[in-house]
Amino acid sequence: MAYAEVSVNSPAAGRNAFSYQLPPGLAIRPGQAVLAPFGPKVLQGIVIEVAETPRFAQTRLLSGIIEPPLCLTPAQLAVSRWISRHYLAPLFPSLALWLPPGFERQAEPIFTRRPTAADLPLSEIEAALLSSLDAEQPEEQKKLEKLYGKTEARKALRRLLEANLIERRFRLQPVRVKPRLERVIFLAVEPGAAETAAGLRKKAPKQAAALRRLLEAGGRLPAAELGKALGGDSASAVAALAARGLVRVAAEENRRAPNLPAAVELPIVPELTPGQTAAVNAVTGAIDRREGQAFLLHGVTCSGKTEVYLKAAAHALGAGRQVIVLVPEISLTHQIIERFTARFPGRVAVLHSRLPLGERYDQWRGMDEGHYDIVIGPRGALFAPFSSPGLIVIDEEHEWAYKQQETPPLYHARAAARRLARETGAALLLGSATPDIETRFRAAAGEYTLLELPHRLTPRPAAPLPPVWLVDMRSELKQGNLSIFSRKLAAEMRAALSNGEQIILFYNRRGGATFIQCRDCGEVLKCRNCRLPLGFHPVENRLICHHCNTAYRVPDTCLVCGGRRIKYLGLGTQKLEDDTRKEFPEARILRWDSDAARGKEAGYGIFDDFRSGKADILVGTQVVARGLDLPRVGLVGVINADTALNLPDFRAGERTFQLLLQVAGRAGRGEFPGRVVVQSYQPGHYAVAAAVNHDYAAFYEKEIEFRRMLGYPPFGELAVATVGHTVEGEGLKLAHNLKKRLELSRDAAGIPGIEFIGPAPAFVPRRRGLYRWQVTVKGRHIAEFLKKAELPAGIHLNVDPVGLD
Repeated sequence: MAYAEVSVNSPAAGRNAFSYQLPPGLAIRPGQAVLAPFGPKVLQGIVIEVAETPRFAQTRLLSGIIEPPLCLTPAQLAVSRWISRHYLAPLFPSLALWLPPGFERQAEPIFTRRPTAADLPLSEIEAALLSSLDAEQPEEQKKLEKLYGKTEARKALRRLLEANLIERRFRLQPVRVKPRLERVIFLAVEPGAAETAAGLRKKAPKQAAALRRLLEAGGRLPAAELGKALGGDSASAVAALAARGLVRVAAEENRRAPNLPAAVELPIVPELTPGQTAAVNAVTGAIDRREGQAFLLHGVTCSGKTEVYLKAAAHALGAGRQVIVLVPEISLTHQIIERFTARFPGRVAVLHSRLPLGERYDQWRGMDEGHYDIVIGPRGALFAPFSSPGLIVIDEEHEWAYKQQETPPLYHARAAARRLARETGAALLLGSATPDIETRFRAAAGEYTLLELPHRLTPRPAAPLPPVWLVDMRSELKQGNLSIFSRKLAAEMRAALSNGEQIILFYNRRGGATFIQCRDCGEVLKCRNCRLPLGFHPVENRLICHHCNTAYRVPDTCLVCGGRRIKYLGLGTQKLEDDTRKEFPEARILRWDSDAARGKEAGYGIFDDFRSGKADILVGTQVVARGLDLPRVGLVGVINADTALNLPDFRAGERTFQLLLQVAGRAGRGEFPGRVVVQSYQPGHYAVAAAVNHDYAAFYEKEIEFRRMLGYPPFGELAVATVGHTVEGEGLKLAHNLKKRLELSRDAAGIPGIEFIGPAPAFVPRRRGLYRWQVTVKGRHIAEFLKKAELPAGIHLNVDPVGLD
C-alpha cells in the first residue's frame, strides 16, 4: 500500500505535512496537486513524498487529483521546502509560490435543510433563512450573508446548526480565472463558392457583406471584429450563413497579454569591452557546466551590465534553457523589457502583481507551455514555471525590495535564487554598482565569483563618473538661505535649463508635508491605527498614513485644543514639485513617486514622457535612483541626503550610500557631461563622504568593520519576533513572556552565542489597531534554534530582516 505526505492549504497545517493513503489505481508523484480531506473540509494540497509507510499512524484516504493535473518539479519542491525551513514559514504558502495565478482556492461553507420539523421557536430571521434553504441544492454562506446581513446570518446559522435543522458541508471556492474564449467565424466553403454565394447581396445584403469581409480577412474573423465591420448586430446574418453551410462558428481561446513597451528599433549590438568579454565568458562557461555557480557583477553606473545580461541570456537560450530576469520593482520592468524584447522578440513574458489576474494567468501558461523562455519581473517572477532555467539575473541585487515583507513566506529573492541555481545548475548573476555588503563579503570569501566593470560606457570616450559637489546646508541656513535649494543647486539648475539639459531632483519622501502640527498646543496629527504622524498630500487634499495607507480629512481646527493655527511642516515630493515650479516657472516638470504612478502603466508613461523630452525636470523618490538610462540628464540634485541616516537601523548608512551613488549615476550617461549636487546637514558622515567620492571600497571597509565589531550580518544572523495586542501593556507582557521562553530554550539546549535584544516597541509601534513589540534574536544558526524553541501561535517572525517594520 502506498502513502503520500501532503502539505494542505490551511493555516492550521503550519510547516507540517500529513499522511494520506492513496486510493487503489491512483498514480501520484511528488509535487502533484491533490485534493485532501482535512477536518470536515476537502482542501488543496501538494504531495511532498510518496512512500510505502506513513509518517503518522493515523491516515485518511486521499480524495483525488486536481484537474487539470499540475505537478511541481523536484527542484521547485526542494526550493520550497528550503524556504519553509530557513524562514520558518508555513509549508503550503512556500509551495504555492510556484502555482499558477488564481490557483489557490479556500474551502467555503455551504448549507442544506434537514428534512426534520422545527420543534423550537425561531426568530424571524432564523425562520426566513431556514425556509430559503433547500434539502437538495446547497446554498453558499456568503450569499446568505448578503441576503440577511453578515452578523445576523452567522448568528442564525449557528443556532440552526445547534438545533440540527440544517447541515453544513464545505466545497472549494469556484475557479477564479479561466482561459478567455471568443467566437470566431470561419469560411466553410472554397473562396470561389463564397464569391458565387455573394450574389446574395440583393436578397440578403448583410449576409453578402459578411462573406465579403471574411474573404478579405482570409477566411477567419473574430465575431466581435465582424460585428464592427458590419456596423451593427451581425449575429442574425452569421446564423443564416451557418444554416446555409457557408460559414461555421467556433470558440477559440484568446490569450490576454500585458501591454509591453512599444517596439524599439533594434540597436546595433555593441562591441564588448575586455571587461564585458571576460564577464560573458565566465557566465556562459558556468551555464555550460551546469554547476549552479554564482557571480557578482560589480560595475559602476553605465558600465554595460545589461549587455552582459543579454549576451549570457542568448547563450542560455541557445542551449535550450530558460532565463529569469529580476528587477527590484514593477516600475523598472519597462526599460529592461524594451532591451530584451528588441533582442529576443516574441520570447519574453512579464509577471508582476499589477497585471490583471487574467493576464498573469495567461503569461504563466505561456511559459509553462514553452511559448516564452524569458521572464522579467520583480521578486515573484523567480517562481516562473520553467523546468530548466539556465540563467538567473538579479539586477540591482542590493535593493531591499527583493525581500518579501508582510505575507509569509518572508523570503529573500536573492537567497531563494541561490538555492534554485544550485538545484537546477543555472548560473546566478547578481548585478549592481553598489553591491550589498553581505554579497560583497561573500564574493571576497569566494562563495561568489567577482566580475568587475570599472569604466563607464557613454557616447563620450573615457567619460569619468560625474563630479559631485557636497553642500553643507547648515552653512546655507547661517547665511540666510531658507530655500530648499542651495545657491549651488539653484545656479546649476539654471545653467542646465539654459543648456537644454534635463534634471533629476531626488527626495526620498512622498507627499506635500512630512507632518502637520497645531501651533497653539503643539499637537501633531497622527494615524488612529498606527499612532504615527500623517503626511499631507495636496493633490488629494488628504492626510495619509504612509504605513497603513489610511486617509483622513484635513481638519479646520486642532482636534485637541480647537486652535486654528495648523502648520504644514517638512517636505515631500509633492511640495518639492510645487516649490520647483515657483522657483523655475519656465521649466516643464514631472513627478514620479507612488502617488503619481498608481495605475499599472502610469510609471511607464512618466518614464517615456521624460525620456522623450516632454519635461525638463523629473522630481522623484527612490524609483528615479534605480537603473534608469536617461541620456539627456546632465544634472542630478539630491535635496536632502540625510533622510535615512538617523533611522534606528544598522543598515542606515549602507542604504544612504547606495541611494546617493545610484542617483548620482543617472547623470552624464549621454551627450552631456554630468554633475551632481548633494545637499546634506551631516556632510561629515562616512556614508555621505564615500558616496560623494564614488568610493565603494572606502565605504565597504568602514562598514564591514562596523558589522564585525557588533556581530551584525554577515558575521551573525538576525530574526525579529513581533507580538501585537490591542492593549499596549498586554502586548508588552506578551513580549516579555516570549523573551523568557526563548532564554529558557537557549539555556536548556546549551546553545552559545544567541543573544536577545528587547522587548522594544516596533519602528511602527501601532499598526491597524495593534500595539506592536519586538524581540530581536541575534547569533548563529538562528532558524534551527527558533524551530526547536516552538514559538506560540500569533508570533510574526521575520528571519533575515532587511529593514524596519
